[in-house]
Amino acid sequence: MTHSSGPAGAGCRTALVTGGTSGLGLAMAQALAGAGLRVVVTGRSGERAAKAAGQLPWATGLAMDVRDEGSVTSAIAAAWSRLDGIDLLVNNAGIGMRTVNPQFMTEPRGFWTVPPAGFLDVIATNLTGYFLVARAITPRMLEAGGGRIVNVSMNHSTMTRAGFVPYGPSRAGAESLSRIMAADPGAAGPRKPRNLLEPEIMGPPIAWLASAEASGVTDERIVATEFVQWLSDRRRAIRTET
Repeated sequence: MTHSSGPAGAGCRTALVTGGTSGLGLAMAQALAGAGLRVVVTGRSGERAAKAAGQLPWATGLAMDVRDEGSVTSAIAAAWSRLDGIDLLVNNAGIGMRTVNPQFMTEPRGFWTVPPAGFLDVIATNLTGYFLVARAITPRMLEAGGGRIVNVSMNHSTMTRAGFVPYGPSRAGAESLSRIMAADPGAAGPRKPRNLLEPEIMGPPIAWLASAEASGVTDERIVATEFVQWLSDRRRAIRTET
């Protein structure tokens, strides 16, 4: 997902890639450096970041723990100074399912077995980390006249795949964050606020979900404003099947 602002047609000359010491992050950093950009790569280990940067022309490695606001603030300031401004942020730092279940591919587990500490760490890295880094760099970009932010996501099926708590929810949250970032004032001009709904609109659907008729209903996304039509369509489909 991409959030961008700034003059149309202006190419990027500098980039910051979080989680750039290996895998997707390093591959993207290599591609950007190959395209002529000056790049800063970050990772929790400053030593690993420096080693990764050593593989790239005109690159620098910095330590950044995206879970920690102080670490993010310091690293952004250092990267901005070294590059004399950052045109492109690639939010990529993340950890996967292996941190909470090493056998997640062959032995998926129910969400209730996930250790709370592991859940919080994945969310802190994959979702809160994106927010903290974007939050730290956006004011600088706006003051400089614009910039681009790319939040690396993944396919929708993995977001809802059985046994993928908390990785799937963390990436779904990051995608939602990306859409809101792109829609926020200042990203692409002011927008008219949408009308807010009254709380009472949630009454009929929640009452129905508690009824006998809803027994066995699972994995349904019910939109409150469309509930009456949704329920009518559901009942019609059931009658047709029987």
